[in-house]
Amino acid sequence: MKRSALLFIMFLMALPSLARHEYIRIWQGGESMRVPIKDIVYSGGGRQFTVSDQVFHTAEIDSITLVHTVWVSYQQETVSVEMNGTPGISYQLQGADVVLTNNNTTQEVEFVLSGYSSNGSFSYNGSYKCKFHLNGLDLTSQKGAAIDIQCGKRIDLILSPGTTNMLTDAKSGTQKACFFCRGHLEIDGSGSLSITGNTRHALATNEYLKCKKGLGTLNVLRALGDAIHAGQYFQMNGGVLNINGMEGDGIQAEATDDSKDEFNGQVFIKGGSVHMNVEGDDVKGIKSDGDLTISGGTLCIDVNGDGSRGISCGQDMYIHQEDGPTNLLINANGGVYVNPMDKKDTNRCMGIKVDRDLTISDGTITVRANGEKARTIKVSGTYCYRGGQVDAGSIDYGSIKR
Repeated sequence: MKRSALLFIMFLMALPSLARHEYIRIWQGGESMRVPIKDIVYSGGGRQFTVSDQVFHTAEIDSITLVHTVWVSYQQETVSVEMNGTPGISYQLQGADVVLTNNNTTQEVEFVLSGYSSNGSFSYNGSYKCKFHLNGLDLTSQKGAAIDIQCGKRIDLILSPGTTNMLTDAKSGTQKACFFCRGHLEIDGSGSLSITGNTRHALATNEYLKCKKGLGTLNVLRALGDAIHAGQYFQMNGGVLNINGMEGDGIQAEATDDSKDEFNGQVFIKGGSVHMNVEGDDVKGIKSDGDLTISGGTLCIDVNGDGSRGISCGQDMYIHQEDGPTNLLINANGGVYVNPMDKKDTNRCMGIKVDRDLTISDGTITVRANGEKARTIKVSGTYCYRGGQVDAGSIDYGSIKR
């Protein structure tokens, strides 16, 4: 046996003795898998091992890291925090409200949130990237946000496989969202998460928000503001988004104050499926301050309201199929919205509104519009058609290029 393989196996065999660690991360090609130490089965004379029926060959593994895990468990009126010896963590408890502070600046910590409380919340302060696993969490706050993450770094939110998770915020307060993240939020995991926003947005970030390919289902049941509000940009690579009951926009990407920020104000739909009902006047299903690109996935948007739009793009919009089949269906039903403040600012109901240029290269696009002066697609700049199936009746545009 090669010395490297021998040292590797010795390391693996020593892991169960590290009582405070229950998990390791196995890294291959820049990707990692979190596995329980107790589930490792060795075979092949040290050349391989198996975890949950998945075989790993030692020669192909880049590295293995220990996982520092903190467990937060809710039991209706109380909450317990188990740190397993993880350094740099402190917390304060008041009933089922927990404020947790992470002073680690070199070690990534993972947090597992589970249990039920109709009068609890989770607040986090830290300055280093970390991961949060929702592992069967049903949490309703009576004070503010259900989850408030005050960290400006990358935050991984993982919906544990096979779990159903629910978050509801208070019906009053100063919170920006039921689930708020100050940094970059990346959502993954095949479980489901349902969010009810009783004060403002349902899910909001100050910086970018990504739905990764492995995402299961994200449901927005209600939002007094936007269902999903992303600072900087929003990107969807996979998963299912079901959005209903919002009084603001469905998905909004708001540009930051720094024009040099990457993809500032943009929306990217690269896969997965979006099912959205827009009910109300002067509301947008998907709104971007910057460019909007659809390059894969299925979008079904029903719009019912005067002056509302299925998609509103602040700059250029692109539709193609570089990331997979693209299917877009929008039904827009509504008339003209008149601003009650000045009685002058009027908006027509539209399926798609693009402030600059629209380029369609591929995909299946169907847009219907019904109502006084309603429009299927309005392009203020140039409409460039290069391919795909477009069924939208009459399209308004400044100029056309084929």
